[in-house]
Amino acid sequence: MTPLAGLVACVAALLGTAILAVLTARSGRSTPVVYGASLVFSGIALITALASLAAGLPSTGASALVLPVGLPWLGSHFRLDPLAAFFLTVINLGGVLSSLYALGYGRHERAPHRVLPFFPAFLAGMNLVILADDAFTFLISWEFMSLASWALVMAHHHDASNRKAGYIYIVMASFGTLALFIAFGLLAGPAGDYGFAAIRISEHPPLTAGLVLVLLLLGAGSKAGLAPLHVWLPLAHPAAPSHVSALMSGVMTKVAVYAFIRVVFDLLGMQVWWSGIIVLIIGSGTAVLGILQALMESDLKRLLAYSTIENIGLIFVSLGLALAFKANGMGLAALAMTAALFHVLNHSFFKSLLFFGAGAVLTATGERDMDKLGGLIHRMPVTSIVFLVGSVAISALPPFNGFVSEWLAFQAILQSPDLPQWGLKILVPAVGGLLALSAALAAACFVKAFGVTFLGRPRTIAAGQALEVDRLSLAAMSILAALCLLAGILPGIVIDGLAPVTLSVIGDRMPVQTDIAWLSIVPIAESRSSYNGLLVFLFTLFSASLTAYLIRRFASRALRRAPAWDCGFPEMSPATQYTAGSFAQPIRRVFGTLVFRVRESVDMPAPGDLRPARFAVEAHDLIWEWLYLPIAGAVGFAAEKLNYLQFLTIRRYLSLVFLALVFLLLVLALWS
Repeated sequence: MTPLAGLVACVAALLGTAILAVLTARSGRSTPVVYGASLVFSGIALITALASLAAGLPSTGASALVLPVGLPWLGSHFRLDPLAAFFLTVINLGGVLSSLYALGYGRHERAPHRVLPFFPAFLAGMNLVILADDAFTFLISWEFMSLASWALVMAHHHDASNRKAGYIYIVMASFGTLALFIAFGLLAGPAGDYGFAAIRISEHPPLTAGLVLVLLLLGAGSKAGLAPLHVWLPLAHPAAPSHVSALMSGVMTKVAVYAFIRVVFDLLGMQVWWSGIIVLIIGSGTAVLGILQALMESDLKRLLAYSTIENIGLIFVSLGLALAFKANGMGLAALAMTAALFHVLNHSFFKSLLFFGAGAVLTATGERDMDKLGGLIHRMPVTSIVFLVGSVAISALPPFNGFVSEWLAFQAILQSPDLPQWGLKILVPAVGGLLALSAALAAACFVKAFGVTFLGRPRTIAAGQALEVDRLSLAAMSILAALCLLAGILPGIVIDGLAPVTLSVIGDRMPVQTDIAWLSIVPIAESRSSYNGLLVFLFTLFSASLTAYLIRRFASRALRRAPAWDCGFPEMSPATQYTAGSFAQPIRRVFGTLVFRVRESVDMPAPGDLRPARFAVEAHDLIWEWLYLPIAGAVGFAAEKLNYLQFLTIRRYLSLVFLALVFLLLVLALWS
């Protein structure tokens, strides 16, 4: 059996597991069976994809498969190349670890029959999107993935906020599918050949290429969470069960990144420099907006969802740089693409880890509000340590993996003076400044997330009585924490592993990194810059150990222990600790007035009045209020005005159908 046939068989097995779950979901034994089967089949697909990528799978169409389903004259085409193999590795690694986590977490699920059938179906849908080699199969798989994930978001539909999240998600998903449908129609052209092989060799006029790029930013960008199409993401991702949230945030958004790379770089072969400007502007704006909104949040899962928006912005900035460098025939395009792909992998690691950690906190305390947590490092020490690893990694601090991919992106940005267009010469450094700002804000955001949640004293009884979660959940989180560290201290292995992908997409690759001494990485040349994650890790470990020894040896015995001074109050109270809102107040006052129209109000009673003082913060989502609410109002107004069409006579209905047919024939004649 070929690797491609094996992967298609794994997808079929996952779909079979979903059918089995429909029949047995109300049985008490169904949870371990469904998640165990999902783990096994995702594991087989992971090994197959990883082996294909490591073996240097050719980028030609040799590994192809056609099944006699779908459109009668087309069938369903599937193809495995290095780009698909890499994203299949990301998806199925996420599937394996989410299934392992769910074997423990799923025991606490209130309505398992609403989750079990759709979990393996969701995994199958994401795999099918990556394997699809024609537009029809791709769109059907994309919509299947969207519907399965929507069903998982609606698992707890008794909650009004979850119903709202599901409604907004399905509307945005339908809009994205429509945009992709039109994009593939333009790519197929008058001939109507929807196979990717035919699209790949076709000539696409500049106007068509520009329209397809815009439609991809709308279709794939809405699924990935690009601003201003991100509004569904902070609602839907927290609404789903935590192991599903990890898949949606850490994996499904990467399927959207895959769609953008596949169409824009592979099928379309975009070669115009201004395309990089569009993607750079949208990506950098998304990064800054996402992390600012994350900083304002006190809900732990919503904070993580907004952070995903920021990381998607970082990935698209790297893709924009790759477009700009590729259009100018510069080898630096391989560096930018490697940075994007490396961050795709890294984000799947640390964001899945953080959502698993948030799920562990939710299981132990029943709370997502950070202001009702605190002190969990004493009650949940393992969860605290792995969550800290994820927080450091996502903050792009060495020696963890997040630093390496962002460092590679900045190395590409520093080469922008070599670009010939003045627009790019001016824009790229400005984008670099925005990325530096978003990186600093991300560090502040996760200091808040970890500190308020795990440090200090418990603010509620639930936090004070929390217990560590099960071993399977801890194992899944520990594996991801180890991967964050390994990818950070051995990045050269990852970069060389990505070389077949960049070679197939860009036509070039970064220099071989494993040949460099001391496991350093050199993105361009040693005379310019280099980085050694292993040495940084060893230095950090040595200096931290030495500091701890010196403090314990020479300082601890000299200390006197006494109650901390509490501003003259005799009793320590958890209410005197920093909250999520108070931690973010300085940054909120700097950026909030402009970005969120933040208003702070204080109600201070007069002397003698026994009412408590109250402090309130009012913030506005300007994108929602200025863009989506007017659209919703216009749709409602139009629907009300067109309501009379329900009551027309049959003669008028036939007249409308005739006029619509004439209009479509005119459009077809002009198109031909």
